[in-house]
Amino acid sequence: MIKTRVRAVFGLVIAIAIVASGCGQANKGNSNGEAANEGTKTIENLPAAIAAKDEIKLMVIRKIGGDDHTAQFLAGAKQEGEALGFKVDTFSANGDTAKFHDAIAQATDGGYDGVIISHGDDEATVADVQKLKDKGIPVVAFDSVNELTAIEGVTLTSQDDEALAQYSLDQLVKEQGEEAKIVYLWVDGFPPMVRRNKIYQDTLAKYPGIKEVERFGVANDNTSVDTQNAVAAMLTKHPKGEIDAIFATWDAFASGAARAIVEAGRTEIKIYGIDLSNADLQIMQEENSPWVATAAVDPKMIGAVNVRLLAKKIAGEETPSTYNLEAALIDQEGLKKSSEPVNMVNLADILPGWGTTDAFEEDWMKSLKAANGK
Repeated sequence: MIKTRVRAVFGLVIAIAIVASGCGQANKGNSNGEAANEGTKTIENLPAAIAAKDEIKLMVIRKIGGDDHTAQFLAGAKQEGEALGFKVDTFSANGDTAKFHDAIAQATDGGYDGVIISHGDDEATVADVQKLKDKGIPVVAFDSVNELTAIEGVTLTSQDDEALAQYSLDQLVKEQGEEAKIVYLWVDGFPPMVRRNKIYQDTLAKYPGIKEVERFGVANDNTSVDTQNAVAAMLTKHPKGEIDAIFATWDAFASGAARAIVEAGRTEIKIYGIDLSNADLQIMQEENSPWVATAAVDPKMIGAVNVRLLAKKIAGEETPSTYNLEAALIDQEGLKKSSEPVNMVNLADILPGWGTTDAFEEDWMKSLKAANGK
C-alpha cells in the first residue's frame, strides 16, 4: 500500500487486502484496469517497491565543497528528491577525506534507502560502496573512481569531461591562436581532472606552438582564494606579453584567477574555464571581465539526474552502469545577447535546452511530482 507522502496529499487509504492479494501496486488499479478505490486519486504505474515504503530516505555525500557548484549540485539533488516526496539529507566534506568516509559509514547504518556519492577519488571509496551494496543499499556515484563500475548495480555518472575540456580549449585556440602562451590551472587526483588533463595534453600535442608558462592547482575549502594569490604572484613575474590566456579546469580556479587579473589591471589575459554557477555568470558579465568562456553542465541538473537514477534503482528498474551528461559552451558574446543580466535560470533563453533534461524521468516520477504539487 502507498504509505509515502503521496497519501498525505491525496488522503488515500488502500486496503491491506490489496497487498495481501499481490496487488500492492495500488497505482495499477484492479484486475479490470480501473483505478483502485473509486472516489480517490491514485498514482498511475507506481512501482511496488516505491509504494510499499513508509518513507524513502536518500543521503547525498560530496567530498569536495566550499564552492557554488557544490551548493547547486546538492540543491538540485534535494529539490528533485523532495519533489518526489522523498526525504533527502546532504553532506559536504569540504575536501576532508576522513569526514567523507565517516559520512559514508554513517549512511551505511543510517537507515537510508539509497546513497549518492560525489567525488569519491580513492580505493577506500570502492570499499565503502561495496559495504553499502552488501547491505542492499543502491548507490549512484558522480565524478568518482572508475573502479566503482566493477561493483554490480552501481551507476557512475559524470559530466562529459572530455567535451568540457575540448570546448574550452578549442575556444582558447580560436581566439588566442596556435602559439598562445598560457597558464594551466589544474589539480591531479580527481577522475574528472584526469580526463580533462588528457584533452589538454592532446591539445598541446596538436598545437606544439602553445607554450605553458606556469601551472597551479590545489583542491580545498579555500581553492578560489589560494588560486587568486597564486595567480597574483605569477603576474608579478610575467609582464604584459608573456601570458595570453589561462585555462582553468574548475570554476573555483577561474573565479580566483579573474579576481587576481582584475586587481592587477591585467585584463589583456583571458580566462577559459570549466563549470558554471550564478557567481561565475556575474563575473563573466562584469565590464572588461577577463573570463570570456566556460564549458559547463548545469550542476542542479546533475544532482537531479543522479536522484532519478537512484529512484529507479530503489524501484527495481534497470539503470546503466555509466552515464555522461551533455556539456555546452557559454561565452561572453552569447551572454551579451541578453537584454537583462543572465543567471543559471534564464541562461536557457540564450542557450536553448540549458538546465533541462528528461533523462531517467519516468512517468511514475512525473505523477509523484504532480501529487506533491511540483
